[in-house]
Amino acid sequence: MQLSDHSHITYCTNIHPGENWSAHFAQLQQYVPAVKQEVSPDKPFGIGLRLSNTASLELSKEGALDEFKSWLKAQDCYVFTMNGFPYGGFHHTVVKDHVHTPDWTTSDRVFYTIRLFRLLASLLPEGMEGGISTAPLSYKLWHVRCETEKAAIMETTTLHILQVVEQLVRIHRSGGPSMHLDIEPEPDGMMENTQEFLDWYLHYLLPLGIPFLEDKFGMTAAAAATAIRNHVQLCYDVCHFALVYESAENILQQLQQHGLKVGKLQISAALKALMPADVKAREAVVNVFREFNEPTYLHQVIARKADGYLHYPDLPQALEDAANPAVEEWRSHFHVPVFIDSYGVLSSTRSDIEKVLQLQRKQPFTQHLEVETYTWDVLPAELKVPMDKSVSRELRWVLQQLELPVM
Repeated sequence: MQLSDHSHITYCTNIHPGENWSAHFAQLQQYVPAVKQEVSPDKPFGIGLRLSNTASLELSKEGALDEFKSWLKAQDCYVFTMNGFPYGGFHHTVVKDHVHTPDWTTSDRVFYTIRLFRLLASLLPEGMEGGISTAPLSYKLWHVRCETEKAAIMETTTLHILQVVEQLVRIHRSGGPSMHLDIEPEPDGMMENTQEFLDWYLHYLLPLGIPFLEDKFGMTAAAAATAIRNHVQLCYDVCHFALVYESAENILQQLQQHGLKVGKLQISAALKALMPADVKAREAVVNVFREFNEPTYLHQVIARKADGYLHYPDLPQALEDAANPAVEEWRSHFHVPVFIDSYGVLSSTRSDIEKVLQLQRKQPFTQHLEVETYTWDVLPAELKVPMDKSVSRELRWVLQQLELPVM
């Protein structure tokens, strides 16, 4: 829904299963009206749409798209953002590192993303900007063994992203909406923190992109740089940046320093806990973490030490090293409900959300806000409640943090 400062808030429909369009549309029809009634009964409700590759192909058919548009109008809903990170199955299957498949080294990722933007351009209300979040180029643990290989991957992926930028420029120049690709850093991605995002943007995207757009459109270098900044932005996933121990102030200050934008704020929380030196106390913490060790999603763990950090690619590897005396804190990539702060001896990174929403309230830095807790199906049983109630409660909590009216 649209907020008083012209920004929009929603939840990501990657929470709902359905990898083909008919199955996912059925989920939207079941849950979106109920959520809207809870949080936005008298105003249009925005949707953060997640489409698999298969669903995007099916929705691209004229009849399906017209039916969806009619349903949106009837329900007083609209689409303003999409999640283009997971390409294939995201529920009831082993996802793990395949969430990055295909990565930005492939043409499949390019074609899929351009298709999503064409759908978004057709769905966006007139005069509204749109954005699509996407994977952070690739997954580090697949293939980065030396600096030469890393440079080759960074160049290849950047040139593929520029093919998308070209289409976004063409759409906007032909009278279509302004849309941006929002890069989403996460642990073990080719970009997992602000510095890596900046390094890529300043040392690959702009140097390759400026001459690319000059050649394609006859732009000046300055105009090309402006176009890139408008069409490629950051997806600030609060959970992901909390995992790498970055503060909101630092992230936003660095982006502002380089004239870069936040296209979407994904509101999500991770698990964390101090790791006691006492053996029994530590064992109690580790045993609770074991309850969250499930086989569907990646749950990277970043451990804080006095002299730096340890990265574990998934929770099982961290559990194997749980007795490491140098480790003082664990943070695990498990999207837990944003409104819960304590899980017994564990806690969440909810305070990071509170801080970033406080900054958004004081001086808005993005127009797109999206709650993204997608792990309801795999949460411990005591945390599960009906889906529409879960989503509505999260959205109401976020509105409270923004000091906005809550139904």
